[in-house]
Amino acid sequence: MTFLSVALVALFFGTSLSAVASAAPAVSTLEKVESEGPNQFAAYIYSASMAKTIKVQVLVPAVERGSRPVLTMLSGLGEEDPNNSMWFRKTDAKDFFRDKNVTVAFPLAGNGSFYTDWQRDDPKLGRYRWETFLTKEMPPLIDARFNGNGIHGIAGLSMGAGSALMLAARKPGFFRSVGSYSGCYSTADLLSQGIPRGVVAAFGGDANNMWGPPNDPAWAAHDVLLRADGLRGSTVYVSSGSGLPGPFDDPKYPGNDNPTDRYIIGGGIEAGANFCTHRLADTLAARRIPATFDFEGHGTHSWPYWQVQMKRSWPILSRGMGVTG
Repeated sequence: MTFLSVALVALFFGTSLSAVASAAPAVSTLEKVESEGPNQFAAYIYSASMAKTIKVQVLVPAVERGSRPVLTMLSGLGEEDPNNSMWFRKTDAKDFFRDKNVTVAFPLAGNGSFYTDWQRDDPKLGRYRWETFLTKEMPPLIDARFNGNGIHGIAGLSMGAGSALMLAARKPGFFRSVGSYSGCYSTADLLSQGIPRGVVAAFGGDANNMWGPPNDPAWAAHDVLLRADGLRGSTVYVSSGSGLPGPFDDPKYPGNDNPTDRYIIGGGIEAGANFCTHRLADTLAARRIPATFDFEGHGTHSWPYWQVQMKRSWPILSRGMGVTG
């Protein structure tokens, strides 16, 4: 099943594991850091909440200019390669951030995690405590090792887009800047629940282990539209394509080896994301919460467009984090 096929299922269709061994460390620690090339490192962080080690790939500036903010970049759905972020394989993020005075962290997350704390361990997917990891465990360790100044931002695409805003809204003020590309942002009603439930099911998991049955208050507690006031004070950038074919969808574009899949599936998913993004824009406008929205007249749910948005959002995200140079 392709990445886009999984997401299409999610868009249109609406027991715990064994106890952690008592010998497991009670405190999250940075176990080791390995070089992966010029200005690139692998930070292996033991997560006490998940009782396992998480690999976080890290980019630092080519020229050190003192302490700096940390920007966390979230991918969508599941990482296809357990050792290398999709941001590295699908974009030129390494080159783009080389001259920016920011540390960029790319956590390799679990399949269909939604970067959230699950209520229960899932028999198939395991233990997910990603909100705890991304807002409490990882930040101080990355700051300490990579000369952070305590300022944080977050950005994500697709599944990671809604998660980035959700995390920021649930921890007001922690993320000074938030970027969101091609996401959906409501989880409270039954129709909106179909998206995350479909994604989790596509990976063999049970979304009831994430936020409970449909009437559980946790679904509303993670709804960005309902928690929009938590974004007040953060610098917010949100984008979406229209779903109509654009320049990167041409059959001759490098890497577009399945144009029909890109047109029909990717177009349908992005049209849905466009609808979700308009709902978010209306909500923030009604509450007078400042945000920058970029609604493109074309574009499908695919990586070439997210690379463009990564670069287009940077001047706004950097301003919010106080990045100079």
